[in-house]
Amino acid sequence: MRFMTMVKSAENAGPPPKALMDAMAKLGDESFKEGTMIEIGGLLPSAAGVRVRLADGKLTVTDGPFVESKEVVGGYAVIEVKSKKEAIEQTIRFMELHKEHWPEWEGETEIRQIFDNSNGGAVAK
Repeated sequence: MRFMTMVKSAENAGPPPKALMDAMAKLGDESFKEGTMIEIGGLLPSAAGVRVRLADGKLTVTDGPFVESKEVVGGYAVIEVKSKKEAIEQTIRFMELHKEHWPEWEGETEIRQIFDNSNGGAVAK
Protein backbone atom coordinates (compact mmCIF):
# COMPACT_ATOMS: atom_id res chain seq x y z
CA MET A 1 0.00 0.00 0.00
CA ARG A 2 1.20 3.46 -0.82
CA PHE A 3 0.77 6.46 1.39
CA MET A 4 1.65 10.12 0.98
CA THR A 5 2.83 11.96 4.04
CA MET A 6 2.69 15.76 4.08
CA VAL A 7 4.60 17.81 6.63
CA LYS A 8 2.77 20.99 7.65
CA SER A 9 4.05 23.87 9.74
CA ALA A 10 4.08 27.63 9.93
CA GLU A 11 5.79 28.97 6.84
CA ASN A 12 7.89 31.40 8.85
CA ALA A 13 9.43 28.63 10.99
CA GLY A 14 12.76 29.27 9.32
CA PRO A 15 15.23 26.82 7.84
CA PRO A 16 15.69 23.49 9.62
CA PRO A 17 18.92 22.94 11.57
CA LYS A 18 21.71 21.08 9.75
CA ALA A 19 21.54 18.27 12.31
CA LEU A 20 17.90 17.67 11.38
CA MET A 21 18.64 17.74 7.66
CA ASP A 22 21.46 15.22 8.17
CA ALA A 23 19.24 12.94 10.28
CA MET A 24 16.43 13.13 7.70
CA ALA A 25 18.88 12.32 4.90
CA LYS A 26 20.08 9.26 6.83
CA LEU A 27 16.50 8.11 7.46
CA GLY A 28 15.68 8.67 3.79
CA ASP A 29 18.69 6.64 2.65
CA GLU A 30 17.76 3.79 4.99
CA SER A 31 14.15 3.86 3.81
CA PHE A 32 15.15 3.83 0.13
CA LYS A 33 17.42 0.82 0.80
CA GLU A 34 14.58 -0.97 2.66
CA GLY A 35 12.32 -0.28 -0.31
CA THR A 36 9.72 1.60 1.72
CA MET A 37 10.57 5.08 0.41
CA ILE A 38 9.35 5.81 -3.10
CA GLU A 39 9.86 9.58 -3.27
CA ILE A 40 10.67 12.41 -0.89
CA GLY A 41 10.93 16.15 -1.33
CA GLY A 42 10.77 19.57 0.20
CA LEU A 43 8.68 22.41 -1.16
CA LEU A 44 9.67 26.01 -1.73
CA PRO A 45 7.82 28.73 0.23
CA SER A 46 4.29 29.61 -0.85
CA ALA A 47 5.65 32.91 -2.21
CA ALA A 48 6.94 30.85 -5.15
CA GLY A 49 3.60 29.07 -5.58
CA VAL A 50 0.29 29.65 -7.31
CA ARG A 51 -3.24 28.51 -6.45
CA VAL A 52 -5.81 27.75 -9.10
CA ARG A 53 -9.31 27.74 -7.60
CA LEU A 54 -12.70 26.78 -8.99
CA ALA A 55 -15.63 28.36 -7.17
CA ASP A 56 -19.09 29.30 -8.41
CA GLY A 57 -18.14 28.11 -11.88
CA LYS A 58 -15.19 30.53 -12.12
CA LEU A 59 -11.47 29.82 -12.19
CA THR A 60 -9.13 32.18 -10.38
CA VAL A 61 -5.36 32.15 -10.25
CA THR A 62 -3.67 33.61 -7.17
CA ASP A 63 0.07 34.09 -6.79
CA GLY A 64 1.66 33.31 -3.43
CA PRO A 65 2.37 34.00 -0.69
CA PHE A 66 -0.96 32.94 0.76
CA VAL A 67 -1.33 35.14 3.81
CA GLU A 68 -4.57 33.48 4.95
CA SER A 69 -2.77 30.15 5.43
CA LYS A 70 -1.74 29.39 9.00
CA GLU A 71 0.15 26.26 7.96
CA VAL A 72 1.62 25.19 4.66
CA VAL A 73 2.88 21.88 3.33
CA GLY A 74 6.65 22.12 3.46
CA GLY A 75 7.57 18.62 2.36
CA TYR A 76 6.20 15.24 1.40
CA ALA A 77 7.09 11.59 1.05
CA VAL A 78 5.53 8.69 -0.79
CA ILE A 79 6.05 5.42 1.04
CA GLU A 80 5.12 1.82 0.33
CA VAL A 81 4.33 -0.25 3.39
CA LYS A 82 2.19 -3.24 4.39
CA SER A 83 -0.32 -1.40 6.58
CA LYS A 84 -1.59 1.91 7.87
CA LYS A 85 0.03 1.02 11.22
CA GLU A 86 3.43 0.78 9.50
CA ALA A 87 2.85 4.16 7.80
CA ILE A 88 2.13 5.67 11.21
CA GLU A 89 5.24 4.06 12.72
CA GLN A 90 7.46 5.45 9.95
CA THR A 91 5.93 8.90 10.34
CA ILE A 92 6.56 8.82 14.09
CA ARG A 93 10.24 8.00 13.40
CA PHE A 94 10.38 11.04 11.11
CA MET A 95 8.68 13.34 13.63
CA GLU A 96 10.96 12.10 16.44
CA LEU A 97 13.87 13.53 14.44
CA HIS A 98 12.21 16.96 14.60
CA LYS A 99 11.64 16.57 18.34
CA GLU A 100 15.30 15.67 18.86
CA HIS A 101 17.02 18.11 16.49
CA TRP A 102 14.57 21.06 16.39
CA PRO A 103 12.66 20.92 19.70
CA GLU A 104 11.04 24.34 19.30
CA TRP A 105 9.48 23.38 15.93
CA GLU A 106 5.74 22.80 15.85
CA GLY A 107 3.87 21.10 13.07
CA GLU A 108 2.20 17.92 11.95
CA THR A 109 2.47 15.24 9.32
CA GLU A 110 -0.71 14.15 7.59
CA ILE A 111 -0.79 10.57 6.30
CA ARG A 112 -3.06 9.78 3.34
CA GLN A 113 -3.41 6.47 1.55
CA ILE A 114 -2.96 6.76 -2.21
CA PHE A 115 -5.91 5.44 -4.19
CA ASP A 116 -5.18 2.11 -5.83
CA ASN A 117 -7.68 1.16 -8.52
CA SER A 118 -6.37 -2.43 -8.63
CA ASN A 119 -7.93 -3.17 -5.23
CA GLY A 120 -11.08 -1.15 -5.75
CA GLY A 121 -9.76 1.65 -3.58
CA ALA A 122 -9.79 -0.46 -0.41
CA VAL A 123 -8.81 1.49 2.69
CA ALA A 124 -5.83 0.21 4.66
CA LYS A 125 -6.30 -1.02 8.19
